[in-house]
Amino acid sequence: MYTGKRILIIDDDQDIIINFTVALEHYGFKVDSYTNPLLALSNFKPSFYDLLLIDIRMPNMTGFELSLKIRKSDPDVKICFITAFDIYYGSLLEEYPNMDFNCFIKKPISTQALLERIEGELSAV
Repeated sequence: MYTGKRILIIDDDQDIIINFTVALEHYGFKVDSYTNPLLALSNFKPSFYDLLLIDIRMPNMTGFELSLKIRKSDPDVKICFITAFDIYYGSLLEEYPNMDFNCFIKKPISTQALLERIEGELSAV
């Protein structure tokens, strides 16, 4: 169990938030969530979360834009991007050369696969 580990989910799809929250809380994570990236940014607490799960395509601000703004106040927070779309790494690296693209989670994802990705990120140095 992951008692005490804090995860922030930011996704404009309420169903994804509900499914991820239920699964993660079942395994002992403490979960906060937002469907609005601007609201998430304004309420973000540096050094509070162990991991952020951020959707890439959202209205008002992309997940990449949000992560860049969050990194200004918390450069060490771990981030996994979640998306239902195929990712083209070459174009992402050109557009965001200083971005860490180590963790992508493709939707839909099983609970077990989600937990494995999160565990991998949390145990990475």
